[in-house]
Amino acid sequence: MRKTVCRLKGINKSFGTNNVLRRIDLDLIAGEIIVLMGANGAGKSTLVKLICGYHRLDSGSMELNGKDYRPMDPAAAIASGIVTVHQSIDDGVVPDLDIATNLMLDHLTRPDASLWTRDRQLRQQAARVAQSMGITTDVRTRVADLGVADRQMIAIARAMARSPDVLILDEPTSSLSATEADRLFTLLDSLRAKGVAILYISHRMSDIRRVADRIVCMRDGAISGVFDQQPLDYDSAVTSMLGHAMTDVDISPVTGIKPVLNIRGLKLGKHSAPINLVAHDGEVIAMTGLLGSGKSALAEILFGLRPAHGGNMFIDGEPYAPANASDAVNSGVHMSPKDRSLNAVIPTFNITDNICLPFLRSFCQLGLLRGYRQRQTADRMISQMGVVCQSAKDGINTLSGGNQQKVMIGRWLVEPCRLLLLDEPFQGVDIGARRDIGRHIRASANGRATIVFVAEIDEALEIADRIVVLHESQIVGEHINNDINLNTLIAQVSGAMNSASMSAAS
Repeated sequence: MRKTVCRLKGINKSFGTNNVLRRIDLDLIAGEIIVLMGANGAGKSTLVKLICGYHRLDSGSMELNGKDYRPMDPAAAIASGIVTVHQSIDDGVVPDLDIATNLMLDHLTRPDASLWTRDRQLRQQAARVAQSMGITTDVRTRVADLGVADRQMIAIARAMARSPDVLILDEPTSSLSATEADRLFTLLDSLRAKGVAILYISHRMSDIRRVADRIVCMRDGAISGVFDQQPLDYDSAVTSMLGHAMTDVDISPVTGIKPVLNIRGLKLGKHSAPINLVAHDGEVIAMTGLLGSGKSALAEILFGLRPAHGGNMFIDGEPYAPANASDAVNSGVHMSPKDRSLNAVIPTFNITDNICLPFLRSFCQLGLLRGYRQRQTADRMISQMGVVCQSAKDGINTLSGGNQQKVMIGRWLVEPCRLLLLDEPFQGVDIGARRDIGRHIRASANGRATIVFVAEIDEALEIADRIVVLHESQIVGEHINNDINLNTLIAQVSGAMNSASMSAAS
């Protein structure tokens, strides 16, 4: 008989009048990987934070190994054997410490730990943990000096070093390449064999097909479906998560007549294959692919943040080769970057100043800013984007994540452009904000071409007239968003199809 390690029964959680979790029942079984699926805002993160001690439940019960479980804080959860690797990478590592100290930090801070530590012994222990994860970097390297993917692997390795009974992974492959993800999946196979109960949060179909023993879907704070019959019904799981089939989108694709952007033989990397792409006036293109597929590189080349390795670009038939972001903006190319907290939001500014920042010159007269015109513009964008706030004078940090994202995208719609680039515009927003943003982007699409860079297929399907798939820095598939063969699309994103079969399938 399978052992239930952790049991959740009738869990409810509200923040003010917002019922975030409603009557959640969930059993985490030893030696089983449960994939928890849910769109942004479904309640997945809140559920995880309850289990790992960040939040307290309002009603219901939790049991761990048959005993009442109510962790007072995350440290209590870890001490009980529940370890979480959060989606935010720096929640799991201390950037200013080296790899060895990060991996052994929990051992060093135990109440029975010695006051004296042998550096050589510490490094040897850390090296063994790192080796088990396939990490070859010198353990004396400072974590802050590592790339995002390496930091993610360190965070996961640190979790492994705790020998958990329950391991919770929140979108663990979001910063990993395909090779690094395979290494993680191999590790999860070994942990499953050892009897660890694993809760794996994702809606990436390639991950889910690889690891899931059972799929639990959430929608609007409740469990909307459980799928445990082999073979697992992935299509029904997606429908349960979204409330509709992934391909059931209310979009009449715009094909476009007048080219705006023309890319010819562009090389994203020194040894990558050349790509060709035409984006038309009024058309919304979703560029999708796994981490490392070339999405970010293409976005940065288009916005002048890095040079191409060959090829040519044209805007409205004129040669386009921006040396920097200012060149791009002056050429009518605007870009809303991903990771708004790092690359977009100015936390000390109010909403008005955040919205008007890129175009301050147009609000100046005789060298002085015209505050009235700024406020008019901010009020207009707040209304158009559906930003929920008291006034344009509110501090940007008083807004929810979804409303901050609306402000960041609205910033680049203040003035007309010929090409709008949106890099992960739905990152960290709930499903309501996601739909608001998508509707406005499509409603305002005439007069420009729009390229949206997204990792998630469901987000691409919700916004695009055409979906273009990148894999290993080359275009491997294009689909008009009408009766798309979802299996073909997923196979192209994951790289499971060779070029010949992709051409035939498209």
